[in-house]
Amino acid sequence: MPASLTSHEPATGALLWQGESGDVDDIVARARTAWPRWAAQPVAFRIETLRRFVNVVRAHEEALADLIARETGKPLWDARTEVTAVMAKIDTSVAAYSERTGQRRLEANLGARQSVRHKPHGVMAVLGPYNFPAHLPNGHIIPALLAGNAVIFKPSEKTPAVGEMLVRFYHEAGVPTDAVQLLLGGAEEGKALAAHADVAGILFTGSAQTGIAINRQFATQPGKILALEMGGNNPLVVWDTPEIGAAAALVIQSAFLSSGQRCTAASRLIVRDAMADALIAEVKKLADRLIVDHPHADPQPYMGPVIDNPTADGLTESFLYLMSHGGRPIKHMVRPQKGLPFLTPAIIDVTAMKERPDVELFGPLLQVVRVPDFETAIAEANSSRYGLSAALVGGNPEHYAQFWGNVRAGVINWNRPTNGASGTAPFGGVGVSGNHRPSAYYAADYCAYPVASAEIEQPRATIGIGLKDIDVSAMGD
Repeated sequence: MPASLTSHEPATGALLWQGESGDVDDIVARARTAWPRWAAQPVAFRIETLRRFVNVVRAHEEALADLIARETGKPLWDARTEVTAVMAKIDTSVAAYSERTGQRRLEANLGARQSVRHKPHGVMAVLGPYNFPAHLPNGHIIPALLAGNAVIFKPSEKTPAVGEMLVRFYHEAGVPTDAVQLLLGGAEEGKALAAHADVAGILFTGSAQTGIAINRQFATQPGKILALEMGGNNPLVVWDTPEIGAAAALVIQSAFLSSGQRCTAASRLIVRDAMADALIAEVKKLADRLIVDHPHADPQPYMGPVIDNPTADGLTESFLYLMSHGGRPIKHMVRPQKGLPFLTPAIIDVTAMKERPDVELFGPLLQVVRVPDFETAIAEANSSRYGLSAALVGGNPEHYAQFWGNVRAGVINWNRPTNGASGTAPFGGVGVSGNHRPSAYYAADYCAYPVASAEIEQPRATIGIGLKDIDVSAMGD
């Protein structure tokens, strides 16, 4: 029996959506049947179909933004930026497909040719997160479809309504209904999809714990493609700068945008002792002014709720843990609305803690570490098994060169927020943040595999060495 699924608005607790979990075997079988027909279409046809997807999204732009805001709790303005990113993905993916997986032909000896072309893998599974329920899975789905794969998209069980609308838009644009399908469900459906023999690869965005489990599951299956994006415990280093106000604004943007529910959010503020008091005072002043409210509130909030009450409970417990193990509160985490997952932004100085937990605190909780010199700042930035995003605010070009050269991360910024990643660049991390298959512009790399060919129209071959001489006497008249 299919399990019943529901989705509730984090900001109100109201029921938003309900449905049933899908049948993994049936969905995979239909995708497997649809894939050859989709892959056989000329790439120009697939491009044109996906360009129509942009028009469909644009026609329903406000409805999609509203649904994202309601289902995730993020402010409407934040949801609108996500929809814009969904539409921008097409042009980026077309350019990336041409540049990174385009056809190459080279001349060889005797009129032969050397060619490099790319083939799709087959049926690809996309496992999406709840924080960007449209943009992040779309960032896998579009390049996968463009390359000629069939796609099964399993959205987070916390944001099924957005997933359902996104897939409907692909179908309205003309992508065959079996070539891109929605699989609803929870962890069990996700495990069954990843384990299915007819799934050629998994494109995953989510927690390190789940990503590592998938990686372990695929350890004996080298023939399957696996792209993992698993979040971060990201450092933001602030060094010598007279621009304290601008530095504080960058700290706020890095730590508290989308209620801290971005994989690139700054979890750790590493600051030079000599300027720490002035910077922290300015950061706290700004944090105290941030509006925390429901997505459609007026005036517009900077932050909405986190995704649900268990997440809010976990974050408040994490704040209490840090405080009881040597952390010094600078701004307490508060639950302003009983029974709803709203949290005020929290800041805690953990410099005196003997052991700081290396975990992804996925919410508005910023830890401060004071350091005496730049070498210590770099060492502190690297004191994590994660390695997704890092940023330096302040300093000089020599500082940035040292920072860039020594910090372990896949996104390294200077005087920009930790979450300032561009869709026209690769996006991915090292350590437990990823498995060296970056997405965004480089998503084309894992959506098709290269085939090298030596080609000539007529067979030409001789063997000029290693042959016995012909025995003429043994030959007949």
